[in-house]
Amino acid sequence: MKNSLNSAGFQSLNEQNSWDLKNGCGYYVTRNDSSIIAFIIGNKNSTETGIRLIGAHTDSPCLKIKPEPEVIKNSYYQLGVEVYGGVLLNTWFDRDLSIAGKVAFKAGQQGIKEALINIKKPIAIIPSLAIHLNRNANNNHSVNPQTDMLPILYGCDDTKDNFREIIAQELTAHLSPPVNLSELSVMDYDLSLYDAQPPAIMGLKDEFLSSARLDNILSCFAGLQAILSSNKDVTSLLACYDHEEVGSTSNIGANSSFMESLLNRIYVEPELRSRVIAKSMLISTDNAHGIHPNFSNKHDKNHAPIINQGLVVKVNANQRYATSSLTSSIIKALCKQLDIPTQTFVNRADMSCGSTIGPITAANIGIKAIDIGVPTFAMHSIRELAGVKDGHYLYKMLKAFIHTKKLL
Repeated sequence: MKNSLNSAGFQSLNEQNSWDLKNGCGYYVTRNDSSIIAFIIGNKNSTETGIRLIGAHTDSPCLKIKPEPEVIKNSYYQLGVEVYGGVLLNTWFDRDLSIAGKVAFKAGQQGIKEALINIKKPIAIIPSLAIHLNRNANNNHSVNPQTDMLPILYGCDDTKDNFREIIAQELTAHLSPPVNLSELSVMDYDLSLYDAQPPAIMGLKDEFLSSARLDNILSCFAGLQAILSSNKDVTSLLACYDHEEVGSTSNIGANSSFMESLLNRIYVEPELRSRVIAKSMLISTDNAHGIHPNFSNKHDKNHAPIINQGLVVKVNANQRYATSSLTSSIIKALCKQLDIPTQTFVNRADMSCGSTIGPITAANIGIKAIDIGVPTFAMHSIRELAGVKDGHYLYKMLKAFIHTKKLL
């Protein structure tokens, strides 16, 4: 996202420095290299147009590598992992896995630095146990994340390679200027396993998008493309947060000071800031549950979204989603103008509902908001499924949301 913003002329900001913001210019600021807010100071008066905010999240449920992960068992080198978020664990078996994330390191006499790494080849796998050794595998079989989910990296003798040394070797390929391996010391890391299989357009009629982490990279991508297309008249903002899948309560999550701090710097005078926020609106965009044809009883039949049949407005009476009758009406009217179909999702009354960054952000800054997304299958699986049409509908709607001079 930073590369795309840089190419479009957005300027990188540092929270430690003073800012000199100008109308018609784009900026972005990051925290932890995993949360980012990009924004454009519009040429028109914000008290008349408000701010158009788009929110999404960058994280996905996965397996995180533990700080002291090395396990040698029966001549195999394995890694201890911790479950991050609500993972569908069974889907992680028998997949080609790789490792990516952040590494903190020292090089020679220099201070501690950080770098992002991505080992772009399959290096690990979590093999299933053969059905011959577990005849109940297809009958209510449970997965123990402590004992069943350790990935295998390679076969070995009883020598326990230090995982930090393995990461140091990979890190040397990512550093510029290069650093000698002998001078490099990995201090700590935040590394995850991920599915190395590339995304695919699939289905007999090429109507589906199959990929890891569609929840919620798809929304981040659509939001990014929308703000890159801005005409710079209306002030617009895209916030993509980490830690949504674990509750958003961190210094980089939606429940942090990140958004409020940034708005305070854009609008220094409190009364002006309050007036602008009162005129503004947030679209929290996160994937929605499409009705699964094999499990249709899991949906309320009147609120059962279908893939490639339109964007989903998500509603919950207990404020797990931020949608109100007003914000729903505004977005449905906008979609009607664009000839974009809409659907509505409400959970069955006898099932609990997940949540998003929408209610958190709405509460923290006092803004009108809506939760909307594309219908998806297999949410929180290692590989999810969405519709090609719906992805384009989302981009088209977000672009119009940013460009429309008057919403309220």
